[in-house]
Amino acid sequence: MSQGVEFYRGPSLLTGDPIVAVATGPFVEPSVTHLSLQQRGAATRPFMRSATECIARSVAADGRFRREDPAANLGDLIVDAVPKCLSPVRAMIDAHDRYFGEGSGEVFFMGAYLDALPNAVIKAVERGEAAGPMPVLEAK
Repeated sequence: MSQGVEFYRGPSLLTGDPIVAVATGPFVEPSVTHLSLQQRGAATRPFMRSATECIARSVAADGRFRREDPAANLGDLIVDAVPKCLSPVRAMIDAHDRYFGEGSGEVFFMGAYLDALPNAVIKAVERGEAAGPMPVLEAK
């Protein structure tokens, strides 16, 4: 994960004072640093919803998907659905980076999002929502 870096420079470079770089944490765009965690989460939800809807629709439309046993092969179906949904998935990752810091979107996608995605897909199909609005996935 990229870190924000602040530089401290001693009184004069001519006297041989060192320049020290200090890692300060993930870089977050200055325009969003004033937002609370709740506001940042709310700002990323539409992107999560869009990615989840796309993946759920793709899974439900796949001929290998079995409504009578939705968990069967679900992991493979999700893996096959993601390339079909690259635009909304990439937008979700980019939004997460923008609001929570560079590199955090990929960590979120590969971790909490993918952990929650199978259950969200199953619930959407059971409720007949795979073609309509999807429940929002929240980080665990």
